[in-house]
Amino acid sequence: MDIKITKQSGIYTLTSRQVLPMPLEKAWAFFSLPQNLDKITPDDMAFSITNNPPNYTYQGQIITYKLGVFPLIKNNWVTEITHLKEGEFFVDEQRFGPYAMWHHEHHFEELQDGKVLMTDIVNFKLPMGFVGDLVAGFFVKNKVRKIFESRFRILGDLFPGHSS
Repeated sequence: MDIKITKQSGIYTLTSRQVLPMPLEKAWAFFSLPQNLDKITPDDMAFSITNNPPNYTYQGQIITYKLGVFPLIKNNWVTEITHLKEGEFFVDEQRFGPYAMWHHEHHFEELQDGKVLMTDIVNFKLPMGFVGDLVAGFFVKNKVRKIFESRFRILGDLFPGHSS
């Protein structure tokens, strides 16, 4: 599992890398289908898409969700796909939601052995500046890390034969 989180200028950056045992076309088809986000999100987050996105991702797309960031508290979250290059990457950015900033890059690189290196780069900032960071920074940083650790395991179950 290759996941790290750094912090600079009040912005956390999570980088996660995972090799998937599938060709690029199959990886892109799975990850660019908005409905599959529910399959790779931990159950304890009570995640659900609340609008009806089509079965593909496109630049400018708005996706709305409800999710449980804290126990018993559901948050509304709206993201926009701001950048997309078919088969290579897409970026989702929070428009409304629990973070002061959320910028998530999804990169896909075909490897020589026919597998795919998937790299996620998430830049996020907590609301309320220093106070928000002081009160919730440790909790939120660990929550985001656990989401990606869980995603790593879920993808291993969905696509056996994966590696780090």
